[in-house]
Amino acid sequence: MDKLGLKREIAEICRNIKMESEAHLLAAIKDAEQSANEYGQPKDRYDSYRAQLSTKRDMLSSQLRKVQEEIGLLDRIDLTRECDSAGFGSVVITQAQKVFISIGIGKITLNDGTEFFAISAAVPFAKAIRDHVKGDVVEFNGRKFEILDQF
Repeated sequence: MDKLGLKREIAEICRNIKMESEAHLLAAIKDAEQSANEYGQPKDRYDSYRAQLSTKRDMLSSQLRKVQEEIGLLDRIDLTRECDSAGFGSVVITQAQKVFISIGIGKITLNDGTEFFAISAAVPFAKAIRDHVKGDVVEFNGRKFEILDQF
């Protein structure tokens, strides 16, 4: 598979994971709201059950906003060109690991079984390899990594 095709596949898998999370959160928010509506009016001003449902809905809404922001970040990645150096939106392959610098998801497995790590651009490893290119040797946590490929 060509480099851009590989990058598109990785990005699509990441997007699908986040879209699935979004769907689950929307269902959970709907369920919490439905439970609150079925419970009816507060029994008194110290009604803790209704407060719990409200807190749960607010927490889920906060998580939903974060997931939607991450989907927006994935949508901003230009999948039509190779990156000039390691940074947000690039795929970096070292002898130790293969990473996609985008959002923090963790290990993802492609259709052919190849494993990549989707990492945030804010993590220390991504910061250590930022602006480096194929052939550069980067030191991280006392270990040296050669960038075998980057696109």
